[in-house]
Amino acid sequence: MRTGRQRITILGSTGSIGVSTLDVISRHPERYAVYALTANSRIDGILLQCERFHPEVAVVGSPESAQVLHAALRKKGLKTTVAYGEDALCEVAAAPETDAVMAAIVGAAGLAPALAAARAGKKVMLANKEALVMSGQLFIDAVMENHATLLPIDSEHNAIFQCLPATYQRSPGQHGVDKVVLTASGGPFLTRSLDSLDKVTPEQAVAHPKWVMGRKISVDSATMMNKGLEVIEAHWLFGIPAHQIEVVIHPQSIIHSMVSYVDGSMIAQMGNPDMRVPIAYALAYPDRIVSGVSPLDLTQMGQLQFEKPDYHRFPCLKLAYEALHAGGATPAILNAANEVAVQAFLDQRIGFRKIDDVVARVLDRVTTEKSLSGLDSVLMHDHAARKMANSLIFS
Repeated sequence: MRTGRQRITILGSTGSIGVSTLDVISRHPERYAVYALTANSRIDGILLQCERFHPEVAVVGSPESAQVLHAALRKKGLKTTVAYGEDALCEVAAAPETDAVMAAIVGAAGLAPALAAARAGKKVMLANKEALVMSGQLFIDAVMENHATLLPIDSEHNAIFQCLPATYQRSPGQHGVDKVVLTASGGPFLTRSLDSLDKVTPEQAVAHPKWVMGRKISVDSATMMNKGLEVIEAHWLFGIPAHQIEVVIHPQSIIHSMVSYVDGSMIAQMGNPDMRVPIAYALAYPDRIVSGVSPLDLTQMGQLQFEKPDYHRFPCLKLAYEALHAGGATPAILNAANEVAVQAFLDQRIGFRKIDDVVARVLDRVTTEKSLSGLDSVLMHDHAARKMANSLIFS
């Protein structure tokens, strides 16, 4: 029997976004209940979450993991149903019992369930930027045709969403928007010499100076590919062309993004760098709830700095702009090549500065379509790019 509480499915509940989402939910038991939790292989983590939040369904990555989790749950007297695989992810995302979906599975693996949620007309809280980067108009069409609600979780896009008029409908010209400005911390290597970047370790790359994030997105922040993917995401979320999307480096990570208007006004969203803020905003939208994050103390902020990004230092950002201009399947190819290259770096198969080299070479070599005909087309280009990237890395 349904209650008055909003029932949440969290795709990727053991990752940093999933954990933060559960933290916010735990502060508001009168507003939210957890319907489903999903994890790939962190069985201990999802078991603890099931003990605390009592979801009806838990989804894991393999039948072996499902057996282990099922046995552990029954041993503790918990009745959570256990399923596994991509089909199960899509089922819980689209389930009638689900009111809202936190789409927080990292990378291409998160596309199908996020798209399933959109096609089911759910409130989709999108933390997986890669899903929108890969599928572009296909995802937006699914949202609009099925009357889903799409709320961005990335701090930058959430900030832009808050700074735009409430009536904004993906048409900057009709609302006096001159440009949007995405801020970037610059990552952990902003002031290091370029020569020294050849020798940085994965541990150094994932040590983000401001944000607590997963390993893959932390490396993306260090290369600024994360910001490049966010440029593409902003284009699709807000209907803004590339030339009206500006990136500035802001090491303090206090201003999360800005919207510049034709009358000379600029509206910025500020806050302490904690993902619980955009998560709470999306969960409660259009209301506001306590997130657990302390408000800014303006007297303690100190100086706020801004600078233009250097494409020589951050070639991945330039590659992302070029992929957006090229259109079609090119952003999907960019994303796939980057995922493979970043994992190779984390596995110590390639150096840090080889990441952009692999991505650029894949973009040059993989043939792309001018438009995407459907999800199969997206996945075909994704597969081709991954195959090419792996061949370059292991050749």
